[in-house]
Amino acid sequence: MSDAVPTEKVLETASPTAMPEVPAELAALWARGTEFFGCPVAILGGAMTWISERNLVSAISNAGGFGVIACGAMTPALLDAEIKATQALTSRPFGVNLITMHPQLLELVEICRANNTTHVVFAGGVPPGDAIKKAKEFSKVVCFAPAVVLAKRLVRNGADAIVIEGSEAGGHIGPVSTSVLAQEILPEIRDVPVFVAGGIGRGEAIVSFLEMGAAGVQMGTRFVCASECIAHPKFKQAFIRASAREAMPTVQLDKRFPVIPVRALINKGTEEFMETQRRVAAKFANGELDQQAAQLEIEHFWAGALRRAVIDGDVEMGSLMAGQSVGMVKREEPVAHIINELLHQAAAALTARAAS
Repeated sequence: MSDAVPTEKVLETASPTAMPEVPAELAALWARGTEFFGCPVAILGGAMTWISERNLVSAISNAGGFGVIACGAMTPALLDAEIKATQALTSRPFGVNLITMHPQLLELVEICRANNTTHVVFAGGVPPGDAIKKAKEFSKVVCFAPAVVLAKRLVRNGADAIVIEGSEAGGHIGPVSTSVLAQEILPEIRDVPVFVAGGIGRGEAIVSFLEMGAAGVQMGTRFVCASECIAHPKFKQAFIRASAREAMPTVQLDKRFPVIPVRALINKGTEEFMETQRRVAAKFANGELDQQAAQLEIEHFWAGALRRAVIDGDVEMGSLMAGQSVGMVKREEPVAHIINELLHQAAAALTARAAS
C-alpha cells in the first residue's frame, strides 16, 4: 500500500470544472446516492493505492463525482498532509478510505476528524466497532460487504452506507461476480444506500444497477487513464492497449499457502509470481523453509510491485492491477470527459427504454 506520493509526480493544479448536466430521470434514480455524498453525480471513485491521491481525487469531486483518498499504509502525518493538499485543490466533498488492518487505524480516524472529513470508507475487512463509533461522531461511514449476512451486520454496527464489489474489480477481489452480489444484496438492504462496484465501465450498466435499487456506483479502472491521474505513461498505455480477458486473477497453486486473489494485467511479473509459488512450495517440501517463512516469502513477492508499475513505469515486473472494465479504457482524457460520457450513455439508455 502507499506511503506517500512522490512530489515530482504531483500535478500543480486540479482546476474546478462546471457541474455536469444530469438528466432529470437519472437524477431521480440516484437521488439517494447524491444526497448521501453531497454531489450531483453518484459515482464514487475507487480508492486505488498510489493512484487515488490529491490530483485524481480532487478532479473527480470537481467534475461532480465523489473522490476518495486511498490511505493505504500512510502514516497519520502523511494522511494529514494528503487530506490538506486535496482540500487545497477542491472545495467539494471527498472521502478517505482506511484499511481496517492498519496498526494505527484509530489515529487515522482522528486525523480525518481533525480535517473535517465528511465520509470515512473502511475497507479490507470488518472495521472494529470502536473505529466505526469514532468515525460516526463526525462523518458518515461507508463499509464494504461481500455477502448479505455481513452487510446486515455492518448496518447494525453503524455503517451509513454499503459498497458491494464483485470479482470483476481490480486489485484484491472476492469470489462472487458483481451481477450476483447485486441480486443477492440489493433486495435485502434497504435501510442504507448501497453502491455497486466491479467491472462497471459504461453508463448503461450504471442505469441497470440503479434500477435494481443501487444508490450509485463505484468506479476505479475507468479513471486510471484520466489526464489528472499521476500514473506513469507506460502504466496508462498498458491499460489502453489491454482487453478485458487480459485482466486475470492470480492463482493459488498450493492450498497450504493461501493467496488472496489479485486481478491484474498479465505480464512477466505475474508469471514470475507463479514460479515463486512453485519454488517456495518445493523449499517447504524439502525442509528448507517452515510454513510461516514460506508463506511470508510468497506474500512479500508483490511488496512494492504496484508502486514500481504505477510510479516508476515498470510494466514488465510491476503489478498492473486492473478491473475487467479495462477493455473500455480507450484513451487518456480528463475526468470531466469520462463522467460526461457516462452521463450521456446513461441518458441514451433511459431515453431508449422510454421510447420502447
